[in-house]
Amino acid sequence: MIGNSFVVPNRMWHGEGEMKLDFPASWQVVPCLMNGHSAPELTSAQIKKAFSHPIGTSPLSKQARGKKNVAIIFDDNSRPTPTATLLPYIIEELKEAGLPDKSIRLICATGCHAAHTYLDFEKKLGTNILDRFPVYNHNIYENCTYAGKTSQGTELYVNSEVMNCDLKIGIGSVITHPQTGFGGGGKIILPGVSSIESIEHYHSLEFKARTEGKGNTIGMGNYTENPLLKDFQEAAGLAALDFKIDVIINGHGKACAIFCGDVQSEFYSAVEYAVPHYATKPVPATDVAVVNTFCKGNEAIIGMIIGITMLTEKGGDLVLIMDCPAGQVVHYLIGSFGKAVKGRHFQAVNYSLPWLKRVIVLCPQFEHSMADWLSIPGTVWVKKWCDVLELLEQDYPAGAKAAIVPDGTIQYLVPNNS
Repeated sequence: MIGNSFVVPNRMWHGEGEMKLDFPASWQVVPCLMNGHSAPELTSAQIKKAFSHPIGTSPLSKQARGKKNVAIIFDDNSRPTPTATLLPYIIEELKEAGLPDKSIRLICATGCHAAHTYLDFEKKLGTNILDRFPVYNHNIYENCTYAGKTSQGTELYVNSEVMNCDLKIGIGSVITHPQTGFGGGGKIILPGVSSIESIEHYHSLEFKARTEGKGNTIGMGNYTENPLLKDFQEAAGLAALDFKIDVIINGHGKACAIFCGDVQSEFYSAVEYAVPHYATKPVPATDVAVVNTFCKGNEAIIGMIIGITMLTEKGGDLVLIMDCPAGQVVHYLIGSFGKAVKGRHFQAVNYSLPWLKRVIVLCPQFEHSMADWLSIPGTVWVKKWCDVLELLEQDYPAGAKAAIVPDGTIQYLVPNNS
């Protein structure tokens, strides 16, 4: 008999909705929410104020005066940034500076992700923008211009269209990231619009740090000495990014705070806000960790991190909800492209952990190639929640304690005593 339930958000960019997770009446179901889960959505007044009082630099309208060519760089659909909401404020600033539409182009910072189609851009930008301005994909393999070398040795080659513009504006989100601690800031440049060679070296800084015993500088929420974060912030300077807008996201996938201005100043201000905002305290004595993935639903494997950590105290089962109608993102650097053909930095998630009894993946759009990447022994793939419940009830006939993580792609765990 079903006696309790919890609702999680699902399918960002694909008719956003909710998924109801039902549990037996004998189960204890505990929400595991980040501190900023219920933060109210941004208002127009807040956005206008942020543009009127940018951090560390003059307003965009002043910077734009006398410029000839503008590149607006935006993150792709693997991020929750409400670009369509923010663009009118940027365009108004450019209009105030006297810039005509023909001077403006938009470039999608896909990094190593696959190119977007018109339908993808329509979701992110809206038809009004597509009717008015040219929108381009970034190409990591061609047409990149040398911009300099970072202090950690990354030879930086940046999208030539971006580099040919005398005003560069970035739009993104500061959310937790499994390598860089937090995304946003200069990440719109590296890896966003950089070449495959630059991105490969940038990613190798993670391996270097782990080899040198500095693995604690990498990972969700770790940013103070993170070598990748340092590299992408330096890259933004080398590429001369003039103005950056970053938003913070709440537990419903909505922007709830905004920071804009100089890419160094606004980013660290945003991170200061983000550290407690995304922080999540674990549920003690968890038998089953159910991790939903929403904001980065097409990079759902990120949700493994918080789920695995949640279970270290007692041990148990991890349920990963991977529900993105478009499937998981194509990643040219770390993806799988055949039985024996992999990206340059492909690494299968195939370890066994003594406290992790089993992984159950709820994936209505099951992609066999994803099993190349998420190949933990004994992983079970199912398509419906009722199939998940059937498996769990077999293991916990007397009931269990289930912790529900609404979005494991942006939440990160902190100790209960913090």
